[in-house]
Amino acid sequence: MSDAMSHEAAETKRLTLDLQLATRAEEFPGEHQLQAWAQTAWLGEGETEVTLRVVDEEESRQLNREYRGRDKPTNVLSFPFEAPAGIPVSLLGDLVICANVLTREANEQHKDPLAHWAHMVIHGMLHLQGYDHQTAGEAQAMESLEVQLLSRLGFPDPYEPL
Repeated sequence: MSDAMSHEAAETKRLTLDLQLATRAEEFPGEHQLQAWAQTAWLGEGETEVTLRVVDEEESRQLNREYRGRDKPTNVLSFPFEAPAGIPVSLLGDLVICANVLTREANEQHKDPLAHWAHMVIHGMLHLQGYDHQTAGEAQAMESLEVQLLSRLGFPDPYEPL
């Protein structure tokens, strides 16, 4: 593939990231990194937009309780956007990531915090695109794709035991 063709292909798969910071946490990746990770995980054609909201534990807990029936904060929540019939909208959906939960998990699992953030952004992006892990087959397919995308970004397999 020529450079011009690869540049053209990249232009047709553009992802716009709308970053919202609603956290008091001080340690999280920059917008450029978050954008690159989300872009890598965008497997669709054409342009799309994703809102990524970085939150504190209280907001994560509230959303997790309301939408998943689990009364605790969680690492990432994915809310796919469903446009009304006949109305073309290039919005993929919303990701909500709890900075403190990710930091705690990275420490507990002895993982590089940046690698864990990249994993959760990719994981959430795949959920927005219809991937799931409710069955063993779904989990295997999703995890395999996560490992492949993370490898492209230079990160290790997050499922490999330490």
